[in-house]
Amino acid sequence: MIALAFAIIYVVWGSTYFFIQKALVGFPPFILGALRFIIAAILMMTWCLSQGEKIFSLKFIKPAVVTGLLLLFLSNGIVIYVEQFLPSAMVAIMISATPLWFVLLDKPKWHENLTNRSTIIGLLIGFAGVILLFSERIASSFSSLNSSRDLIAMVFVLFGSMAWAGGSLYSKYQSNESSATVNTTWQMMAAGIAFSLTTLTSGELNNFDWYSVPMDSWLSILYLVIFGSIIGFSAYVWLLKVQPATKVSTHAYVNPVVAVLLGIFFGNESISQIQIIGLIIILGSVLLINLHKYRKTTKPLSAAGA
Repeated sequence: MIALAFAIIYVVWGSTYFFIQKALVGFPPFILGALRFIIAAILMMTWCLSQGEKIFSLKFIKPAVVTGLLLLFLSNGIVIYVEQFLPSAMVAIMISATPLWFVLLDKPKWHENLTNRSTIIGLLIGFAGVILLFSERIASSFSSLNSSRDLIAMVFVLFGSMAWAGGSLYSKYQSNESSATVNTTWQMMAAGIAFSLTTLTSGELNNFDWYSVPMDSWLSILYLVIFGSIIGFSAYVWLLKVQPATKVSTHAYVNPVVAVLLGIFFGNESISQIQIIGLIIILGSVLLINLHKYRKTTKPLSAAGA
């Protein structure tokens, strides 16, 4: 189950970049967020009720709402908004710093994480791999930046990556009593409501024509609801409960790898030699981060064999 959950957040979340781009062809950013999370939350709530889950408990709702606002509304919302004018390569590199924030903000695990050489080196190498992956776009990105506006946007992206790490850690330590399904339901409901309110105040609905939305955008939202939100986010919330946060955070390195590969196979994009090196470095960093976990599991087995 752990291996399957990691595969889901690595592959499925890596593919959501591709489908978000297709969905944004027909939907403004905040309407897209509202539809995605409200529909997913309603479907999950229906499932929870059918399974007899205790869902209407303030003890479960409060931490889930805080987490949903930090992760899905604040962090995701910032990324969606700034990608309207910031180069995607720049955003991807800044978001890939999220695992480093996990280490710095996870106070209960400071001793374990900060004294573990393979974890620290793996995180730094992974970040370097992401920079290599997008290195060919970095120069053009800097030349096209609009000084003050884009500098503010970059600060917001940095704040968004901190919000993702902080919200994830809050979910890990504050929602242990509720099931992952109930937790995910209220997180997405909170984000969906917040996106809906933002849609009303931003004026996106004023000039929006529902009938002009292409079928590809509707199908992309369907994919984002089922795979990106219900399946992907449920797997993420569950992994936070059963695995170390630094290990779960490695999705921030692998997701760009999947996004690049999808662009090659389905978007007719090319890949350079330096990008291939970046991909290999990223995957190697994930193995390095997990190295001490492998040692922990193999040592007792060896001792038992002896």
